[in-house]
Amino acid sequence: MKKILVASIALAFVLTGCNTVKGVGQDVSKAGDAVSKTAEKTSQEIRNN
Repeated sequence: MKKILVASIALAFVLTGCNTVKGVGQDVSKAGDAVSKTAEKTSQEIRNN
């Protein structure tokens, strides 16, 4: 019974960690997209002036 409990707790930590890493990856990706879009807009403004 203790082995099942320990395995369940370990699995919960692993799954939580995966979700956290996935969320951080998505946040970093969105931040990168925002920076890229800003750089493109700035580049176009410089070309137009």
